[in-house]
Amino acid sequence: MKPRHWAEMGETTFVAGIWLLYWIHRLLGRWPFRLCLYPVVLAHWLGRPLLRQSSRQYLERVEAATGALGHKPHWRDSVRHTLGFAETMLDKLLAVSGRYRFENVRTEGREEFYQAAKAGRGGVIVTAHMGCLELCRTMAERRGEVKLNILVHTLHAEQFNRLLKRLNPESDFRLMEVTDMGPATAVALNERVEAGEFVVIAGDRIPVNASQTVRVDFLGHPAPFPVGPYVLAALLKCPLYLLGCIHEGDGYTIHFECLSERVVLPRGQREAALTDCARHYAAQVTALLQRAPYDWFNFFPFWDQVNVSAKPPTH
Repeated sequence: MKPRHWAEMGETTFVAGIWLLYWIHRLLGRWPFRLCLYPVVLAHWLGRPLLRQSSRQYLERVEAATGALGHKPHWRDSVRHTLGFAETMLDKLLAVSGRYRFENVRTEGREEFYQAAKAGRGGVIVTAHMGCLELCRTMAERRGEVKLNILVHTLHAEQFNRLLKRLNPESDFRLMEVTDMGPATAVALNERVEAGEFVVIAGDRIPVNASQTVRVDFLGHPAPFPVGPYVLAALLKCPLYLLGCIHEGDGYTIHFECLSERVVLPRGQREAALTDCARHYAAQVTALLQRAPYDWFNFFPFWDQVNVSAKPPTH
């Protein structure tokens, strides 16, 4: 089959359905929501072979690499994986609308990060498609100490992000669509980091337009990772942080970690330095997934991605 970019494969979220389920939860509670959710997710799982294959591939590899599941993955694990994603979508809506019980959220490693924010030192935050990152965004806004500028490679999730804004029009987070990292974009981001703000970018999806990636080991197999977060941190001469979120107990754990106080890309050793950055990132993501193996939400053939450009969307 001809390689396809992840951005061409369609969202695994139906915004209208999520909106309906949100209101079921709001009016009736979590268990009625789940009773409605299970047949919807099962039908979705049965009707999307690529979702099933990608989920099974990931679960097999996370078990082989970490033993986190404790057994050989079964189709029921893939359904559970998909159900976890759907429940996380609800939690995103609850977080943004202020209805999530934040006492169920614990944090680790945030002291250093918030000290830097209080001191007015901005930086680059690299994330992954795992857990409920909207909780991080909402908690940052509630504290009023951290300003986030979230880079998205595409308007792929435009409808869902519009829904989040509808739930909380006063939300202070800023989404910036960045297809090409041109000089104007770099200048704008530099101004924000110098003002003590943070730029958030995903480290687990290759760009929409063909650009440099590196292949590093992830769950025992080589996988392509974008170099954008590390190039950006080097360009802006600022710290690079990892921000992750995983299910633990009755809620979530938000994980902060400083990956590097300063990313340096020496001339003649640039690719090696970028590979080291991506390898370190992949290792830290693996450590989080070992604790919460059902929290990885890249439902496409992650290891089989190639550095090809996505076709422009048709309207």
